[in-house]
Amino acid sequence: MADQSDIEPNIPDPLEYSRNMVRIAEQSQQLVSDFLARNAASGMAPQASMADPTNVGAAFFEMTRRMMQDPTKMVEAQFTLWQDYMSLWENTARRFWGQETDPMIAPAKGDWRFRDDAWTENHLFDYIKQSYLLSARWIQNTVGEVEGLDDKTAKKVDFYTRQFVDALAPTNFVMTNPEVLRETIESGGENLLNGLQNLLEDLEAGGGELKIKMVDSDAFDVGENIAVTPGKVVYQNDLLQLLQFEPTTKKVSKAPLLIMPPWINKYYILDLREKNSFIKWAVSQGITVFCISWVNPDEKLADKSFEDYITEGPLDCLAAIEKATGEKDINVIGYCLGGTLLASTLAHMAARKKNPQKVKAATFFTSMVDFTEAGELSVFIDEEQLASLEERMNERGYLEGSEMATTFNMLRANDLIWSFVINNYLKGKDPFPFDLLYWNSDSTRMPAAMHGYYLRKMYLENKLVQPGALKMLGTKIDLTKIKTPTFILSTREDHIAPWKSTYAATQIYQGKIKFCLAASGHIAGVVNHPDSGKYGHWTNDKLPKDPEEWLAGATEHAGSWWPTWAKWLKKHGGGEVPARKPGDGKLKVIEDAPGSYVQTRLT
Repeated sequence: MADQSDIEPNIPDPLEYSRNMVRIAEQSQQLVSDFLARNAASGMAPQASMADPTNVGAAFFEMTRRMMQDPTKMVEAQFTLWQDYMSLWENTARRFWGQETDPMIAPAKGDWRFRDDAWTENHLFDYIKQSYLLSARWIQNTVGEVEGLDDKTAKKVDFYTRQFVDALAPTNFVMTNPEVLRETIESGGENLLNGLQNLLEDLEAGGGELKIKMVDSDAFDVGENIAVTPGKVVYQNDLLQLLQFEPTTKKVSKAPLLIMPPWINKYYILDLREKNSFIKWAVSQGITVFCISWVNPDEKLADKSFEDYITEGPLDCLAAIEKATGEKDINVIGYCLGGTLLASTLAHMAARKKNPQKVKAATFFTSMVDFTEAGELSVFIDEEQLASLEERMNERGYLEGSEMATTFNMLRANDLIWSFVINNYLKGKDPFPFDLLYWNSDSTRMPAAMHGYYLRKMYLENKLVQPGALKMLGTKIDLTKIKTPTFILSTREDHIAPWKSTYAATQIYQGKIKFCLAASGHIAGVVNHPDSGKYGHWTNDKLPKDPEEWLAGATEHAGSWWPTWAKWLKKHGGGEVPARKPGDGKLKVIEDAPGSYVQTRLT
């Protein structure tokens, strides 16, 4: 018989272990009692609702109804699962008696949940792992093969089925996670006590709803060890502060650069730390960099519209940059929603008769303008859900940042939810000091009027891509009138702005277009410093209608796309001029970067 891999190197003394468990139980009871007493005194209680704002129940009812119309397929599927389990049992029995067998199923590449050696070496945990993977595959395949569902319902069922499957992973439970079992035995249960303490603190922080702490928030301080590229605030209005960064070269491109990050996040995703700051790197390339830092709105800005975001956003900033530098021709980057705003602005500028400023060249980072295939976020946007969301927003005047954060976290539940459940609650550890997760936790609100318009007119009705369907600032919006030279960056594993959806813009804009596809996802694929040596990218000068055809003919390049973009932008830089410092022009310095707007952090 083969040796069994032991998950526990030291057998604890039974008497001592029992005493520890009694002590843990007593302390746990006291922790819960204290928690309930505090909440009773403050009037805080977990929120419960019988409503179904996501309309999931109706989707699964329709799926079940369709499934029952053909019970034969269900019986066949169950028989297939039974056969798989019998084969798994036979394989496990052979392994138990020392025979070598190939696994029936293996975790997907990059699935971190089963990386512990015990999942492979220990027969019991190997059986649990494969049993789960077989069941997960069977559930998702069975649901996915139900015929007759409309596209939206099918996507919703598939998405929430995956949420269910991920939640039931054996890694999420004490008795079926070998790492957690080791921690429990070695610490005498202290990990579970610490985990309970973490859980109660997160419930308290969320006002009765679970608000998982993802990062050590004390490890970072905006302006001290994150968002530290030197610069000044040179302009501000109700919606934004405009940052101008200090030059590090003697000469700079004549055309300044304006960066428009999404208003849904803080700008410093592009300025985390020196080793991964896009802004610092762009400044080092001899570019005068300006960046918008959006306000974190409250109920006072409830009526700010999408048009207000155009006027007080890019239009005001272009005018301010002209005052600061004397330049009318300005290059602009729009990131995600900032790119959607940029496209709307360019279409508005193309329609108006007088153009006081000109966008010389436009860059889009992972931005959608055609929402026909909007990816998994579309699961959260239909008439029922949007009506419920608008009702909540109109009551408060804004969408709470934590609500949107939860939505994005669900897109990558294993990475952004369950990994923290395991680390914080089962292992009882504190979260790591990770700059990207600090930024991810630094969420912002969105004004009710603007966000409702964006979700309804663009995501739900897909009006932006329809020529003349939207009217903004007195002009009909037609993206086909945009003739600005354009660089479009997409990322291959993007769950928020799928690259094939962002590619659609290549068939809409009329200017010269360069499309670049980076490896990795919505954030890591963009924030990829050349020194990291990570993630390649693809380019192809031809722009066929089919994105797969584009990729088939593309050339793969090692490393970051940043130098490729810098080379392209230099062609639109207008030559060189002496470096400009904040305050040199007609705009006076208001305060040091990163400014005060970015410091507003939701509790």
